[in-house]
Amino acid sequence: MFLTISTTGAPDRPATDLGFLLHKHPDNAQVFPTSYGRAHVLYPEASAERCTAALLLEVDAVALVRRGKGKGRGGAPDAALAQYVNDRPYAASSLLAVALSSVFSSAMKGTCHARPELPGQPLPLRVEVPALPARGGADVVRALFEPLGWAVSAEPVPLDTEFPQWGDSRYVRLVLEGEQRLADALRQLYVLLPVLDDAKHYWVSSDEVDKLLRAGEGWLSDHPEQKLITSRYLSRRWSLTRQAMERLELVRLAETDDSVVGEIDNAVDEQTDTEEQPVPLAVRRRDAILAALAATDAARVLDLGCGQGQLVQALLKDTRYTEIVGVDVSMRALTIASRRLKLDRMGERQAERVTLVQGSLAYTDKRLKGYDAAVLSEVIEHLDLPRLPALEYAVFGSARPRTVIVTTPNAEYNVRWETLPAGHVRHRDHRFEWTRAEFAAWAEAVAERHGYGVEFVPVGPDDPEVGPPTQMAVFTVTTENKSATREEKAA
Repeated sequence: MFLTISTTGAPDRPATDLGFLLHKHPDNAQVFPTSYGRAHVLYPEASAERCTAALLLEVDAVALVRRGKGKGRGGAPDAALAQYVNDRPYAASSLLAVALSSVFSSAMKGTCHARPELPGQPLPLRVEVPALPARGGADVVRALFEPLGWAVSAEPVPLDTEFPQWGDSRYVRLVLEGEQRLADALRQLYVLLPVLDDAKHYWVSSDEVDKLLRAGEGWLSDHPEQKLITSRYLSRRWSLTRQAMERLELVRLAETDDSVVGEIDNAVDEQTDTEEQPVPLAVRRRDAILAALAATDAARVLDLGCGQGQLVQALLKDTRYTEIVGVDVSMRALTIASRRLKLDRMGERQAERVTLVQGSLAYTDKRLKGYDAAVLSEVIEHLDLPRLPALEYAVFGSARPRTVIVTTPNAEYNVRWETLPAGHVRHRDHRFEWTRAEFAAWAEAVAERHGYGVEFVPVGPDDPEVGPPTQMAVFTVTTENKSATREEKAA
């Protein structure tokens, strides 16, 4: 990624004052480590007449993959290859915005101890970004920057210069020119670069609202595209977007009515005190499973891959479930589950309802036959893909409960996780993570082979672009398992 900031000098102000503002000497090339590569600051030109500072961000795609300890999304080889071969090293994104705030933090704050008068002075600036992803094209670029006083050039980058008939790519070459204070320009870039990319390479949490308001101070509250900027910057998380819009409206009112100034902090404090804490995804997932089970007449339930027993514990609280069996291959997990459930202190009647069993889901097990329902919650992604058919037959072909509930991560939603580099899986033990289409294809094929119908249920906030964080399939028996019947007769 590459970005340059240039200015020209005046009789009473040399262009090299840019070095004071950026806190980077024009004679020195500097390197700054980041969690995803290295940021270089250098000056291609530095004279009294013209000075250009360049920020070159080297993104180490291999280091990002290793840092996430992921094994690829699974399925096709090109899915794993996409972790390494993508546009992150070349196209401006949230990674460049983070580098701007890190390398030029003092300049963004408008502080300059050596020349304290400089930050408040507008400069003739020229900002160039050779490759900028622009969702919405050049029109959106102009709609975002022109209201801020910039003369905007957003030249579409063709897909291939040798084949112009292929049309333009989603990238533009951006050039901004105008009289701006450097701190304002940097804060605008910090917000609008990821807005144009319309993707953040890290999870957007509640503190992003504060970051947005700090960077947007003085320009965002009355920007005509405020809603678009806020929504995209916060990755379309509606609760955060609403919170930011409400606070921006208070800021706007405060600029025109002094009586409102004192209400801003009170409103923020009140919101902090009264706003409901977000429900963890694990809780949402468990609630969705319990709701799906409640919609059946299941009384005897298998929790396959029960782990440390959270779901078993929730099932025990509902008296409709007369028999609950937790199965896991790990004795350590079963020991923890036993402690969680307090089996050694459980009353006799309650203890008769629950059993913990060690077993592998890759093998058929007669102990698992005859149950009303089975749950595979975040289990399948921990198996190597070649072993998945064995689990499929053991559960759907051999054990064959009337209802099977399967949940698994939605790989498309991973772009919404702040700390997860693009292309990585969510947990280092995940052998794959599927998109909605991949999961649906697998589930429908399983249902067809074993005589089940299948319905899909989103779990968690259902993003209009990337779907929910967790996807759930509910399988229900529709036909007799003829192949199992033949095998039982033969036996």
